[in-house]
Amino acid sequence: MTARAASRRPIFRAASLLTTPLRFDDFVELVNPLWSRRQLWGRVQAVRPETADAATLTIRTGRDWPGHRAGQYVGTAVRVAGVWRRRTYSVSSAPGRSDGCFEITVKAVEGGVVSPRLVFGAAQGTIVRLDPPADEFTLPDPVPPRLLFLTAGSGITPVMAMLRDLARRGQVRDVVLVHAARSRADVIFGTELRALAERFPGLRLHESYSHADEGAAAGGAARARLADLLAACPDWPCRATWACGPPGLLDEAQALWRDAGVADRLRIERFRGVLVASGAGAGGGVRFTRSGRQCAADGATPLLHAGERAGVLMPSGCRMGICRGCVARLGAGRVRDLRTGVEHGEAGDLIQTCVSAAAGDVDLDL
Repeated sequence: MTARAASRRPIFRAASLLTTPLRFDDFVELVNPLWSRRQLWGRVQAVRPETADAATLTIRTGRDWPGHRAGQYVGTAVRVAGVWRRRTYSVSSAPGRSDGCFEITVKAVEGGVVSPRLVFGAAQGTIVRLDPPADEFTLPDPVPPRLLFLTAGSGITPVMAMLRDLARRGQVRDVVLVHAARSRADVIFGTELRALAERFPGLRLHESYSHADEGAAAGGAARARLADLLAACPDWPCRATWACGPPGLLDEAQALWRDAGVADRLRIERFRGVLVASGAGAGGGVRFTRSGRQCAADGATPLLHAGERAGVLMPSGCRMGICRGCVARLGAGRVRDLRTGVEHGEAGDLIQTCVSAAAGDVDLDL
C-alpha cells in the first residue's frame, strides 16, 4: 500500500461513522468502485483478440491493488444475467506496469458461463470484482540458468507473463518453449512469441500442431504426445521446467520426470483438478443460509458449482482443492471429497467447496 493510500484511511473511517448504517464504501462504490477499501475492483480498459476463441483483457485496478508476480492467477467475477459469476484466470502481463493495469487472457470454453462473456461480451468500462493474486507457479530469484516451458493450449498464459518479465529484465539466456496447439492460428500470443524468439537468441521456440497430424484424435492439444514434444528438447532432464496444459499431458510429465529421478525440477500448474469417477454419491439439497438460496445437487457436482448455479457469489481460487480459497463453513450435513470419495464433515467444519459434493442435505454458511 502506498503512503498516500494509507493517509486516506482515517478519512474513510470517519466518513463511515457519519454514514451509518451504510458504510462510506457503499457510496464510494456507487461513484467509482475502484476507490473501494473493502473490495478489490477492476475496470476493463481494452479487449484484444488473440485467436478466434481467446482474448486478452486489460484491467485497470484500484489503489489497493497489491501487484502480481509473473505466473500468478487472479480470481475474477463478472456480472452475467444479473448474477456475479467468479472464475480464476492467469495474469498474462509482466509485473510492474506503470499504468496501474494488468492483463488476463481468457479462452472461451464451449458451454461456459463466464469465459464467453469475457471473450466476446466484455466492453470497455466493464466492472469486475478481483481477488488478490495468488499461486506459487512463479520463477525463483535468481532465475535458473536453463529453463524449459512445456505448454499446450491456454496453458501458455501464465508462462507468457514469465517470458515477458524475463524479456523486460533482459534475462532470456537459455530458454526452451515447447508449445502444442491445434494449428498455427490457434497459438495464443503466436505472433509475439515468434517475435520474441527472433529478438532473443537465447529463446528457442518449438510449436507442435495436432491438426496437421491426420492420425491425431479429436481434442487437439489436449492429446499432444509428450515424447514428440520433448524431442525438441533432448536435454530436458537437466532443465528447470514449468509445465501448464491439459491434465493428461501433465500427468504424463509428472510420471516421466519422476521415473527419470528429476521430479524436483518440474513445476506444474493445473487448470482443472483430478476428481474420482462421477457416478458415486447420492447428493442432496443444499441450503445457503446467509443468502437464503437453496438448490439440489447430485453427488458428483462440486458445491462450488452448485452454489454458482444458484446465484450465490462463492469464494474460490484455484478451483481444484489446492489453494483453499473456496473454503466455507459447514452448518449441517456431510460432504464427499471428490478426490478420494471419503465422506466427512461436522457442523462448524471448514470445507473446500470446489472438491466437495453433498452427501445428503447440506447447510453452508454462505
